[in-house]
Amino acid sequence: MRLAIIHAVVLLVLTLIGVGTAGAAEPDGSRRQALVAMVRQDCGSCHGLTLKGGLGPALLPEALAGKPTASLIATVLSGRPGTAMPGWSRFVSEAEAAWIIDQLRRGFPSLDAGGRR
Repeated sequence: MRLAIIHAVVLLVLTLIGVGTAGAAEPDGSRRQALVAMVRQDCGSCHGLTLKGGLGPALLPEALAGKPTASLIATVLSGRPGTAMPGWSRFVSEAEAAWIIDQLRRGFPSLDAGGRR
């Protein structure tokens, strides 16, 4: 219950300040590569290595279409209470979470492309 309240508060704050309403800031090269590797490996362990779904839902552009950006960022940062989805706020900043969501909506870059499309 407490995590659900935290998730709701994070979502409300992100919505109020307009996070994720425009393209997210690009992390520097080495951090970008680390974020791509994290999504492909850590997120991919539940969402599928090709992000087509597994234990967790697909993270492909069509699966994320129509979902509020602030809600997706809040999910990355706080997780989903009552599910296997953990919060990643210890590992990524709010701006990095916004960048990840932006990249997922565009079709996530491959590891062999150095984190770039």
